[in-house]
Amino acid sequence: MVDWGMRPASVSDVAAVAELRAVVLRADLERLGRYDEERVRKRLRDEFDPAHTWVIEVGGAFAGCVALRRAEDAHWLEHFYLAPHLQGSGIGSGVLRDLLERCDRSGVPVRLNVLQGSPARRLYERHGFTLETEDPVDVFMVRRPAYDPTGMGAVGA
Repeated sequence: MVDWGMRPASVSDVAAVAELRAVVLRADLERLGRYDEERVRKRLRDEFDPAHTWVIEVGGAFAGCVALRRAEDAHWLEHFYLAPHLQGSGIGSGVLRDLLERCDRSGVPVRLNVLQGSPARRLYERHGFTLETEDPVDVFMVRRPAYDPTGMGAVGA
């Protein structure tokens, strides 16, 4: 696996993140008939919150990002993008594993949505996410905590 790290995002990261989003999502959005050169970047810029976002770095260089936003009943995993040349190298699994361990300690489910037909869905399924609902464009998934933080036993046991 490639050596990687994460740092908190800053407002100055928004342009790089928006551009990466456009590159990473292009094939899936085109397949779904939803790609718009401007909208794909604008949507990220409108939703970008550095307080909930980390930048993934490889060799000190920008390689991706991920956001984890707390909601009333869950954490939402959002804006998880990795440069295409680094996909399949184990970085995505490592990042996801680290974030899920943090979430497990809070005892709260993690939710996300992924585009229909996206290969990223397999990554999420390998890490315990299951289908919650879906529509023609999006698949909404949930992962229950791996253990009970109250010490009463494993969740689901």
